[in-house]
Amino acid sequence: MAETHVLFVEDDDVIREATQLALERDGFVVTAAPDGLTGLERFRADRPDIALLDVMVPGLDGVSLCRRIRDESTVPVIMLSARADSIDVVLGLEAGADDYVTKPFDGAVLVARIRAVLRRFGHASGPGRGAEAEPDEPEGGVLRFGDLEVDPEGMEVRRAGQQVALTPTEMRLLLEFSAAPGTVLSRDRLLERVWDYGWGGDTRVVDVHVQRLRGKIGQDRIETVRGFGYKLRG
Repeated sequence: MAETHVLFVEDDDVIREATQLALERDGFVVTAAPDGLTGLERFRADRPDIALLDVMVPGLDGVSLCRRIRDESTVPVIMLSARADSIDVVLGLEAGADDYVTKPFDGAVLVARIRAVLRRFGHASGPGRGAEAEPDEPEGGVLRFGDLEVDPEGMEVRRAGQQVALTPTEMRLLLEFSAAPGTVLSRDRLLERVWDYGWGGDTRVVDVHVQRLRGKIGQDRIETVRGFGYKLRG
């Protein structure tokens, strides 16, 4: 099985070196960069399987770097933020990040989150660990919801006949909705099914991704049910 290549952008020398060593002990190949511009250069040169970006790095901050990466690739991105309640978390998710981890973090937790993201994206999950089974996808042909067409087998989405470009996380989120149109899906269920959070998580991840998905498939297609969650309109 091919090794998983991680790009890690962090300006704190101690955190960068310690985290790199911890990830390498778990079998990951790590390219570390001390600033955003170097990180972008390494990303373009190495094409890693996943990027870990600290929000506050010099030269090109983590949020801006995430946007640059997302303009070029759907590679999974995890943001690292020193404050759980920081607006930086939301900004990072809005920029296209798939998840975030709050610093200081436990190495085992970081590895678990990396592997969870990689499972969703179909990458290797580290040496000695096979990729786990994907959640059940809707069966059958193309699903239609107004002008929206979802092809679960071809993993394609069209709106008014035009193809819609979704990140893998956005696609998995839409597949969950399209498998149960008209059914209210709670944020906790979506965290478990899409983000592989068996232990719960920050529902802001769900809310921001729903907003991003709405911007691509239509603002009215996914309805907010206050106090409960979201549902796809049939």
